[in-house]
Amino acid sequence: MKDVDRRALGLSAVLATVAGFVDAIGFLDSGGLFVSFMSGNSTHAAVDLGAAGGAVALTSAALIGSFVLGVTAGGLVGVCARRAPSWIVAGSAVAVTLSALLALTGGVELPRLALLAAAMGSLNTLFPAEGRARVPVTYTTGTLVTLGLAVSALLTGGSRTAWMRPLLLWSALIGGAVVGGVVHRIGSASALGLAALVLAGGAAVLSRSRTSSVRPHRAG
Repeated sequence: MKDVDRRALGLSAVLATVAGFVDAIGFLDSGGLFVSFMSGNSTHAAVDLGAAGGAVALTSAALIGSFVLGVTAGGLVGVCARRAPSWIVAGSAVAVTLSALLALTGGVELPRLALLAAAMGSLNTLFPAEGRARVPVTYTTGTLVTLGLAVSALLTGGSRTAWMRPLLLWSALIGGAVVGGVVHRIGSASALGLAALVLAGGAAVLSRSRTSSVRPHRAG
């Protein structure tokens, strides 16, 4: 994360805010599942299977699969497309918009949640490095590990500022989730429409940007 410049860090913070916002909407609509936090869904699936259930496990598996498909799609765009970041964020905006339309028309819950999971997965391909996400945009476990290591470095005479970036990303995602939980009261369709607008705006900004540090590159 330390090799991400300020402009790219600002972008990742905005997208993390959107991810938290969207995850809160998905959590409330699904009754406790996630569209960006796949560790949580994996645990839900395992517990449900252990309790001789199955319905929650199937839904969790569908969301995990959709998330991975979104990551795969983003990775392919990163390799094949010019100005890949703008296309990835635009694709996420389209997926969130479709989910909002399904919510507006009373569509089946799983397809619209799957669209959100795919959208969130693709956002994690904006900052690839050696086959992994250099900046995990939509989930915080790795970010919190980085924060803890930075704090330990601070306490042992290391960098005095390394903790700031992971704390910013974690705070952005949590802040987005708080706002998402509040805005959800006006309805899922409207809330997701707002998220789609922010993503579309981000895609428009990226399409005009020449910042090479936010362009996906081949792993390896």
